[in-house]
Amino acid sequence: MSVDFIPLAGVIGHPIAHSRSPRIHQHWLRNRGLRGHYVPMDVHPDHLEQVLRTLPNMGFVGLNVTLPHKERVLEIADLVTDRATLIGAANTLIFRADGKIHADNTDGYGFLENLKQGAPDWQPEAGPAAILGAGGAARAVVASLLDMGVPELLVANRTRIRAERLRADFGKRLRVVEWVQAGNMIEEANLVVNTTSLGMVGKPELRVPLDGLHPGQVVTDLVYAPLKTHLLAEAEAAGATIVDGLGMLLHQAVPGFERWFGERPEVDEAVRKAALR
Repeated sequence: MSVDFIPLAGVIGHPIAHSRSPRIHQHWLRNRGLRGHYVPMDVHPDHLEQVLRTLPNMGFVGLNVTLPHKERVLEIADLVTDRATLIGAANTLIFRADGKIHADNTDGYGFLENLKQGAPDWQPEAGPAAILGAGGAARAVVASLLDMGVPELLVANRTRIRAERLRADFGKRLRVVEWVQAGNMIEEANLVVNTTSLGMVGKPELRVPLDGLHPGQVVTDLVYAPLKTHLLAEAEAAGATIVDGLGMLLHQAVPGFERWFGERPEVDEAVRKAALR
């Protein structure tokens, strides 16, 4: 790499103004005294492939990918990791020196690292996990929990067919539960995960019975705005261990930053504050 080369990375989506990724990466760059820039880019779906083929020629070494591009980039990338293929989406792109685009998914990694940091006593094999939702985020969570040895995953989604599709793709350790039975599913779980956008600022509340929450459980919500959702507040009041969703966003960013800028950053209180600023 030339001494004059300043690596560029960024995040693409449509829209993109809401993304907290620039705050995270810019904090790490400043904090570690590294040369580089990280920029948000609003890319219309019609222009996605043209943009991805152009950016490497402009000094870009990689990108984070958010909605609505996470599935489409798999069709454009030259190389796709097995986990991105299994999940059916990519959130991290690496532009290689040979011109090829490498696509990966670090959401599952971020989810697990957040759990380990926020609930270090959680034991994957201790009991079933209850998963609310069956979209792209749920697929990443399911893949990572199966890898960790969780014995059974109970999945409830408002549209049952999406949960059934998840079971067809990931196998018999998944059990589909009707959405109206989600409260019972929560009660028997060792780990409870909300992968839906319900409870997020501007979205409807998560309206499932939460009286089954109890001490000994770990409850995590992928929503991080607000930081303490209604689900987490109820779980905390019931004596469960709670893990907010911001840590997943921070941890999923680590592998990409390391590949693009050459150093592995730490997820600490300073970067949490930077993301929330």
